[in-house]
Amino acid sequence: MRGEPSRRRFLTLAGGSALVAALPLAGATAAPRRDVPRLPDDPFALGVASGEPLPDGVVLWTRLAPEPLALDGLGGMPRLAVPVDWQLAADPRFRNVVRSGVAQATPELGHSVHVEVDGLRPDREYWYRFRAAGYVSATGRTRTAPAAGVALSSLTFAYLSCQNYFEGHFTALRHLADEDLDVVVHLGDYIYEISEPSEIGRDHLPVGEPNSLADYRVRYGQYRSDADLRAAHAAAPWIVTMDDHEVDNDWAGDVGGEGEVGDAFQAMRAAAFQAYYEHLPLRRSALPDRAGIALHRRFDYGDLARFHVLDGRQFRDDQVCYGPGLDHDCADRLVPDRSMLGAAQERWLSEGLRDSGAVWDVLANQVLMMQADAAAGPERDFGMDTWDGYVAARDRLFRGVRGNSVENFVVLTGDAHRNLAGDLKADFDDPESVTVGAEFMATSITSSGDGEDHDEWGQRWLAENPHTRFHNGQRGYGRCHVTRDEWRTDYRIVPYVSRPGAPISTRASLYVAAGQPGIAQVES
Repeated sequence: MRGEPSRRRFLTLAGGSALVAALPLAGATAAPRRDVPRLPDDPFALGVASGEPLPDGVVLWTRLAPEPLALDGLGGMPRLAVPVDWQLAADPRFRNVVRSGVAQATPELGHSVHVEVDGLRPDREYWYRFRAAGYVSATGRTRTAPAAGVALSSLTFAYLSCQNYFEGHFTALRHLADEDLDVVVHLGDYIYEISEPSEIGRDHLPVGEPNSLADYRVRYGQYRSDADLRAAHAAAPWIVTMDDHEVDNDWAGDVGGEGEVGDAFQAMRAAAFQAYYEHLPLRRSALPDRAGIALHRRFDYGDLARFHVLDGRQFRDDQVCYGPGLDHDCADRLVPDRSMLGAAQERWLSEGLRDSGAVWDVLANQVLMMQADAAAGPERDFGMDTWDGYVAARDRLFRGVRGNSVENFVVLTGDAHRNLAGDLKADFDDPESVTVGAEFMATSITSSGDGEDHDEWGQRWLAENPHTRFHNGQRGYGRCHVTRDEWRTDYRIVPYVSRPGAPISTRASLYVAAGQPGIAQVES
């Protein structure tokens, strides 16, 4: 990034509440305010976060929860609104406080706080913290987006997904906190609703799959209590969207993953949406209501990159040919009116691509977009939960990319617990077909355990799909460095997650040249 203090210096400043408590909020006293009830412990156990970066503002987040694993979902808080002081400064020691105020943490939203700060300078670092009931939070670092249309020379960000608590330690997130990033993009599966016995002593709480708002709050409380996840949130602003495990594996629109419909699934989905909002740095515009939760939106980084954040769950048609042995070249996946995004979101995306003007148009996308035949030989086997199950929708999108003359189209994807990269083709069955763009799938943080560099599944994918360029089956995240001339994705991996302390390395770097769709070079 552009001449900021070192990341390690920031992490040292933000590393513990004892140090932060030695830096009292301006104008505050050490004693708790009279209108605040006494709490059983530090209410900032879930840390701090920021997100939704705009040129003039960000969202600051925390949730008061001195007992985040309390089974009633109240986090050890009374059923009262609690005032929370907040500060945002231009330096990590808060000598130059530029914004401050008081937010109300209410029981209706799990005592979460979402402060929408505006009036900030574009493309600037800021530091923030909270105070409540005599306690002071850790310090977080954030950054605003560059001014609209400014000729930005470079951008560095990370993207990630799939952090299953019971399958591994979040070591990769600790390393992500050490990266020098403008922003972090999370593509979904922030929590997992499934509960299986953990082989490494990280069993899910509450026991069993969550069903109520209290259940989901406890599950998020367990995840957000993880020190590595807290560090990653405190280090940079996040842009987030959800996939399926935040609600129910493979859910689609109004249908649960096992085909459930009706009031029970709707109530569970509503509880999941509210808990998601309560635990992530989202704007009030995303506050769930009877219509759902608003997650598809755009973020511009000057004229260099436009991020189109997709919602591939709420508005999709249900999966077809879904079940063992039913997905072998299923004809129903080709039905012309099937949609992954829904008609309104498809129009929104088309308009955003048409009006972009950015050097790079980037889709923050949940599930694999490129065609992926997983069967060896002449038989064809496609995943019905991916864009292969919604072929007409993918074709419409690619026609829109070409029709709107989008020269540099990049899709970022999570979900499949492996690193995979390839070219997006107008016709995947014709290797000589026009290349529309490039897709970079990043592996999971922990899901599927330690993994291995190259497994049988990856070998089949590379052999059966000539548009694929790289595969790796280990854990980690993607780091992207973008300039006006070139896109580079570094696949950052850890050798194990079954125990803590893994080192990190770059398994491969892949390049896209501006004006030349598709992957130009793979260095591994």
